[in-house]
Amino acid sequence: MQHPKISIVIPAFNEQARIERTLDRVLTCVNDRGWDAEVLVVDDGSTDQTPAIIKRWMEHHPGLKLIHNRGNRGKGYSVRNGLLQAAGEVVMFTDADLSAPMEEAERLFAALNAGADVAIGSRWLERQRQTIHQPFYRRFFGRCFNAMTRLVMGLPYKDTQCGFKAFRRSAAQVIFRLQRIERWGFDPEILFIARKLRYVVREVPVTWGHDERSQMSYLKDGAKMLEELAIIRWNSLVGRYDKDIAAMKDTSGMVTPQVERPVPVEAARR
Repeated sequence: MQHPKISIVIPAFNEQARIERTLDRVLTCVNDRGWDAEVLVVDDGSTDQTPAIIKRWMEHHPGLKLIHNRGNRGKGYSVRNGLLQAAGEVVMFTDADLSAPMEEAERLFAALNAGADVAIGSRWLERQRQTIHQPFYRRFFGRCFNAMTRLVMGLPYKDTQCGFKAFRRSAAQVIFRLQRIERWGFDPEILFIARKLRYVVREVPVTWGHDERSQMSYLKDGAKMLEELAIIRWNSLVGRYDKDIAAMKDTSGMVTPQVERPVPVEAARR
């Protein structure tokens, strides 16, 4: 069976208000650019019509797949669940709000083609690319968190939290099997793991526009993210990542469930 060149993973939780627009923009981009791509939407225990909407689209788009989490597990879990099931040679994830237009993925792919193992979108390398700016309080908290990632994690990047990242499949399969953080703080963890494994990480400026409908609470979730930074650092100090790396020499027990396949229109009518 021939695998697609690109896998695009979209984590989604209660996105019925915008998931159709997102699917339309992503699938149109794939078609217009001629990408050999699959699109995997990971439903994180939605309680609205998000899964039903995706299933309707799957009837007419064979490259679109739906993955169900067992309950609400968090964005980090959703991204990991999707990327580990992705079949592409290049795998990436993007937020459901498409704050970075799908077309900007070509900038990430170019970085991988130039030798990077991981390419991360950045809102802050070229600020003039921001089409809709965040409110001041969000910029303030974001910059504070970035300063903490530099201090606590030693990460040199200007933007760890942009939900627009791409990986060589070989790198993603290792990084995301080592990931432990399941919610908002997973971004610095996967970058920390990538650097620990000496993967080449490139930060790439991308066009980006703030979406006011963001589901993240900078007070509650921000405090949790700081806690998770401490957990990541502690896991590293006590050697948990090193133990996990050693354990990965035997991958025979690492099995991921099949993605849900689209039901052909003809079969659905029988």
